[in-house]
Amino acid sequence: MENEYLPKIGISIGDVNGVGMEVIIKSLLNKEINKTFTPVVYGCGKVATFFKKEMGLNDFNFNIVKDISQINTKQSNMLNVWENEVKIELGQDTAVGGEYAIKSLKAAVTDLKNGKLAALVTAPINKNNVQSSVFNYKGHTDYLADEFNVGDNYAMMLVSDKLRVSLITEHVPVSEVSKNISIEKIIAKVTVINESLKKDFLIPRPIIALLGLNPHAGDNGLLGKEELEVIIPAINILKEKGIVCLGPYSADGYWANSTYTKFDCTVAMYHDQGLIPFKQLCFDDGVNFTAGLPIVRTSPDHGTAYDIANKFIANENSMRQALYTAVDIAKNRALSKAWTADFLKPNPRLSQKITNTRE
Repeated sequence: MENEYLPKIGISIGDVNGVGMEVIIKSLLNKEINKTFTPVVYGCGKVATFFKKEMGLNDFNFNIVKDISQINTKQSNMLNVWENEVKIELGQDTAVGGEYAIKSLKAAVTDLKNGKLAALVTAPINKNNVQSSVFNYKGHTDYLADEFNVGDNYAMMLVSDKLRVSLITEHVPVSEVSKNISIEKIIAKVTVINESLKKDFLIPRPIIALLGLNPHAGDNGLLGKEELEVIIPAINILKEKGIVCLGPYSADGYWANSTYTKFDCTVAMYHDQGLIPFKQLCFDDGVNFTAGLPIVRTSPDHGTAYDIANKFIANENSMRQALYTAVDIAKNRALSKAWTADFLKPNPRLSQKITNTRE
């Protein structure tokens, strides 16, 4: 009976030619995982059989189902989104890899929207081969933001036990970063991050650091004006809103001196400014989390890794951590919601309680 109350975690398989299915299976080999949550992989039993055979895992089996209502809460489940044979070409960038990655993702999102899943973990896709008439997005995050109607009110957050890193701009060319940073955008992103730290990580009063854009954080305008004209004004407004936000810090010294250890989240201005140090420090156990969505979504902090996809040497730890992080955040949200609801309940004064008791 107790397994019935475990959270159901949906897993989209990503590109079948990459390492996604490999790291999913490796993560689920330990049956202790089924005491924490119920995995539901959205794919195809035939694809799973192919990988099991290639990996020499004859003792591992999925419970194959056609609908989430049929899952076994004591096993790892494979929900058949399709039943036809799929041409798997490990390590190759093919249209088939993109097509079936999106079939898997869309099926999982449907169940997520219908409240049948507690969270979604997405295996890596190839941002090029997924492009089609039914999927015209840069990646998972843009698609989910659109599906759940949050507009631009979300933030990419990299999470590990050591640190959390978020971004103001994400997949933007370096030449266009400056014009994509504004006071309004920084305020919006940091507000999302602050709320996420409170409800998703149960940090009552988060302390957030902002990095500068330019070398030495602009050196008082000598090396760039963005700090003086955009970042500092945004920080001042955030402070007026009650958000504890400090900076801008010079990125090189900030990372070199381990200043990040003093903050609940570090907000970088652009992709590589935040992700290079994060991956150096936490690559094997780093998790990509999308803050600001009404649902919980995580993913491993790596790509399709075509170069090793036919060698079966991929490290599954980031996928495993993505699964456990999804469970933790889903539980934290439920706790935060319960605490908030309890706090907002009418609370009569003691004298009223005594009067009511006497009556």
